[in-house]
Amino acid sequence: MSVVVINFISLDGVVQAPLRADEDTDGGFANGGWVQPYMDETVARFMGTATSNAQGMLLGRRTYENFVADWEQTDPTEPAIAAMNRMPKYLVSRTLTDPSWHNTVRLGPDLPAEVQRLRSGESGEIVVFGSAQLVRALNQDDLVDEYRLLTFPLLLGSGKRMFGDGARLTHFEVSSSLLSNTGVTITNYRRLRSD
Repeated sequence: MSVVVINFISLDGVVQAPLRADEDTDGGFANGGWVQPYMDETVARFMGTATSNAQGMLLGRRTYENFVADWEQTDPTEPAIAAMNRMPKYLVSRTLTDPSWHNTVRLGPDLPAEVQRLRSGESGEIVVFGSAQLVRALNQDDLVDEYRLLTFPLLLGSGKRMFGDGARLTHFEVSSSLLSNTGVTITNYRRLRSD
């Protein structure tokens, strides 16, 4: 399987609290819910397809808990929601030991070995949504096969960023790109090699 990171990101690299004002206020972040003015049919269709086509999700604790609160009880007939509820969810957390969402597996402490085991399984994609801390760890261990970034045309000035200092030097190719009517650029970056 391929590990594919799919994230909403601002022009200045912020990924914190894109969906709701109260989603993640760490560090006094007050700009939560910043994607809503830019959501359109193109963005919704892309996210729905990416979610429905995934064979599993790999999530950090905070994103997992937000997804449980937001999606577990949502209309199960909507295809992307049905896919999320049905697919395996792989949780990376030291503190959440009893996950409640159907079909969740908590991974062990050796993240690189656990993710390599998942990658060596059948074909398909395991998607990572949000989970900035997890994404940084995956990048450091060269475990991300592709990034699908939805870049929103705004600067947030502060907040958690997907890539911090010390990111591993990695080369990518752009495999596709799409522009939504609201100015969101959806770009797929496929990993070529790491140095």
